[in-house]
Amino acid sequence: MRLIALVLMLSSCVVAAQSTRVVKPSGATPGEGASKRAAFLKLIDRPRVPLAQTSRRLADLDDGLTQEAVTFSADAQERVPTLIVQPRSSTGRRPVVVVLHGANGSKEQQLTRLTQLARRGFMAVAIDARYHGERQGRVPGPSTTYVNAILAAYRSRQSHPFVYDAVWDVMRLIDYLETRDDVDTTRIGLMGESKGGMETYIAAAIETRIAVAVPMIGVQSFQWALDHGAWDSRAWTLRGAVDAASKERHEAVSADFLRRFYDRVAPGIYGEFDGPALLPLVAPRPLLVINGDSDPRTPLAGVRECVAAAQRAYREAGVQERFMLHLQPDAGHEVTPEADAAALDWFVRWLKPQRS
Repeated sequence: MRLIALVLMLSSCVVAAQSTRVVKPSGATPGEGASKRAAFLKLIDRPRVPLAQTSRRLADLDDGLTQEAVTFSADAQERVPTLIVQPRSSTGRRPVVVVLHGANGSKEQQLTRLTQLARRGFMAVAIDARYHGERQGRVPGPSTTYVNAILAAYRSRQSHPFVYDAVWDVMRLIDYLETRDDVDTTRIGLMGESKGGMETYIAAAIETRIAVAVPMIGVQSFQWALDHGAWDSRAWTLRGAVDAASKERHEAVSADFLRRFYDRVAPGIYGEFDGPALLPLVAPRPLLVINGDSDPRTPLAGVRECVAAAQRAYREAGVQERFMLHLQPDAGHEVTPEADAAALDWFVRWLKPQRS
């Protein structure tokens, strides 16, 4: 553990010096932050329908943990299946940690993290992302339902299944949590892995009701990757949609083509809503960034740009201790057990649950 702590301290200290290009401070003033949030919310806005929540008790787990299956309406078309795990004994209003899964995952795949969080005194919550788990459904196309939905969005420009729509679902989940008498709504944490990691830092930047955030192997600069020929690994995760779109345009897949692709499916993802622009908006709330030092989907130089921008924001707010980079050594696109433990400790430190 001492070695891990040393790695954390050294990573945080050197990251700004190793950044490859100068990034202008983003979200440095309240006005700039409010403007970015307003622009993003306008992009994803839709009518707020009644939550119409349902709840069903599931079989208890070991160690005195309960399970609850919840659904609520995110919008007129989408209901969100939700899994909640928490200690059986009552301690009043609990802090909450929401866990977002990666591409092709589901809420059930996060059960290990949910139980670890619940054993430490949290209410732990996971949802199925759109086009995943119970929300998978069928979308015609050349690949998975999720990727086919991204291709449909490229063609229609009517939705944002790549990362952005998840922010709306998280906002509506918090609306639901606010209706419960066992939730302390001032202590809501958010974490996610890969796709869920991207959704975590964007949601935390936009939704100020999130008190603590831990994006895992998701923080990145799309602009840096496009500028430096490091875009292919991230594009590969969307390959069915990217390839089909390039054939329709009779163009080879390239950085320029990918920019136009992103402009349709996630406008601003390599500009005003890129990592270096949004990550500073999480300040002054506690933020732990977890990335691998050899992850091709989140190139390290781009990660450093994001971290350098965030460090400036936390330094200017006088709360440097609330930001930390956990750089996993010799790690690709994965979350190590040490990183998972660091995430849990981060939530315990800042959300202060009470053990039952």
